[in-house]
Amino acid sequence: MFENLKAQPADKILALMQMYKDDPRSDKIDLGVGVYKNAEGVTPVMRAVKAAEKIVWEQQESKSYTGLIGDPAYSDAMIKLILGDAVQRANVGAAATPGGTGACRQAFELIKMASPEARVFVSDPTWPNHISILNYLGMTMVPYRYFDADSRGVDFEGMLVDLGQARAGDVVLLHGCCHNPTGANLNLSQWREVVKLINAKGLVAMIDIAYQGFGDGLEEDAQGTRLVASSVKECLIAASCSKNFGVYRERTGLLMAVSQDSGQTALNQATLAFLNRQNYSFPPDHGARVVTTILNDDALRADWMAELEEIRLSMLGLRQQLADELQRLSGSDRFSFIAQHRGMFSRIGAAPELVEKLRTEFGIYMVGDSRMNIAGLNAQTVPILAKAIIDAGI
Repeated sequence: MFENLKAQPADKILALMQMYKDDPRSDKIDLGVGVYKNAEGVTPVMRAVKAAEKIVWEQQESKSYTGLIGDPAYSDAMIKLILGDAVQRANVGAAATPGGTGACRQAFELIKMASPEARVFVSDPTWPNHISILNYLGMTMVPYRYFDADSRGVDFEGMLVDLGQARAGDVVLLHGCCHNPTGANLNLSQWREVVKLINAKGLVAMIDIAYQGFGDGLEEDAQGTRLVASSVKECLIAASCSKNFGVYRERTGLLMAVSQDSGQTALNQATLAFLNRQNYSFPPDHGARVVTTILNDDALRADWMAELEEIRLSMLGLRQQLADELQRLSGSDRFSFIAQHRGMFSRIGAAPELVEKLRTEFGIYMVGDSRMNIAGLNAQTVPILAKAIIDAGI
């Protein structure tokens, strides 16, 4: 049997990580890996997470299974964090998942089960794993224009034109905030236009929200998701705690199925439980319990929000510093988009050969499509990157 296996394409980001690791240069800069790092290059355990883990350790009396959907208290806390008062709790089915990736996978599985002929419209570009999972499941995927290579902003007119080709029942996959890999985001007025199109065409919305709190703030980053959830007939929301709680390795995610018809919720909830059972039975609990502890404790929640805000502002500061330095070196404002983007990533629009030049000649590692992780920088490395970008001819 094993001789029939075929080698799969290497993950480009993981391959880049290995290349960086093998590079002996002491002044190399890693802007490829999609994790938050502080100024010392460390992905820290947040203060509230450490405190919550101690509480869990002291109070937890069993490691028995929770349930197919995880701890309901976790779902309640996360739904409140993401949706606020936009949707009544009775209209939301939810299940814990192994990270945001698990939530996306389960969402795609649900779509395939409920509507096998549905096409999934994805932004061009999108997070590569969206495409990988959809292809693996044999689902039809249609790209829609999103990133304008000239302005490095959203090609909103092109987006609407392409989504206008969708048929009733097709799914539109949207990034809730901090678009990965571009950093370019819809404003609230554009979100409203997308909602109008979804309703007019009879489409189904799916939102992947993995960076709430990394862009303009916890509440601000949820505005688009809340607008969609409260305005369309039904939608799926895949959420991740990896970034905003820093619990990457705990694999803490949530999938929500939202329906304006509360009578549909019981079936939605049962379907999410069924899908979990077929895939991994019971989802991970430790990260979910830590997140629940933080969100349900006023002091821990306040400390978490304060540290998250420090992280957000540090990335905005690095963005502005880089944009200013590039303006100084180039004598133009053509890199001003970097300060306008939000989240960890920006796609700077460099050709692959120039990205390769940055790596080989300057020791700067970013993904081949020129996506760079802003959180991989600090105040000392920003001038180094800026000079390399100019010297490379970008």
